[in-house]
Amino acid sequence: MLMEQTIVIIGLAILGLVMGSFAGASLWRLRARQLVEDKADGEKVNKKEFKMLEPLSKVRFASDRSLCLHCGHHLKWYDLLPLFSWVGTGGKCRYCHEKIGWFEPLIEIGVGVFFVASYVFWPEMIQTVPQMAYFILWLIAGVLLAVLFAYDLKWSILPNRAMFPLIAVGVIAAAFNVFSSLDPLWSLVNVIIAVVLLSGLYLILWLVSKGQWIGFGDVKLGLALALLIGDWKLAFIALFAANLIGCLIVVPGMLSGKLTRKTRVPFGPLLILGAVVAAWWGTSILAWYFSIYF
Repeated sequence: MLMEQTIVIIGLAILGLVMGSFAGASLWRLRARQLVEDKADGEKVNKKEFKMLEPLSKVRFASDRSLCLHCGHHLKWYDLLPLFSWVGTGGKCRYCHEKIGWFEPLIEIGVGVFFVASYVFWPEMIQTVPQMAYFILWLIAGVLLAVLFAYDLKWSILPNRAMFPLIAVGVIAAAFNVFSSLDPLWSLVNVIIAVVLLSGLYLILWLVSKGQWIGFGDVKLGLALALLIGDWKLAFIALFAANLIGCLIVVPGMLSGKLTRKTRVPFGPLLILGAVVAAWWGTSILAWYFSIYF
């Protein structure tokens, strides 16, 4: 049993690194297309960033090879080995020797850790076909969440090209939960309440503030995460955890003077972290809570 689990963990780690490399490449291609569209719409864009990324806007996601962002050289297969290629070249492009930076390897490591941790901390046994299907959907969602996490953290935007596929995965996951449940009607109601909690609340904030307090991307992200979680109690934990993590980051930053009241903190990464906490440990947190008060 231990040997089988070890093999699964190693397999998930390798798969996570590969999918993390895909997420990193997709991130830059999404950014390139966003800049091209913004410029076409007459919006002001960073000229240096646009010049560097514009060639990527013409790269097709499925077939075209990745390019070096600095010299535009088409990368070979041995340049794209997750993490190992970066380590092997000392974090530099093999052709122009410009530094690649930590952004890409951190995404690869992050997705790899996410895949392994999802298996290790999964709250129930993965035995039946619906359970296996839901776990696979969760991993697919994790890749999209990595793209959204990094994109919002770097550019304070949650792009629709990653958001809409995530919502689609969430709809499929919610359908699995509903139709595999012993009480489909209650499961459906449960999902609806989760959506109201995790997305409806942000929709109200967005409407009241006219987009000043929170972006509409966070409303859509809340919808996707609520569909993935599929339980109103876990959705509440995700909401609480997201705000708690935000306070742990913002309050020390404001006390130290690094952040001010006008500083805009991307909420997407916080909401994603809150949802992950709820998915992995939400059931245990609820059990602990009810054991104390009931």
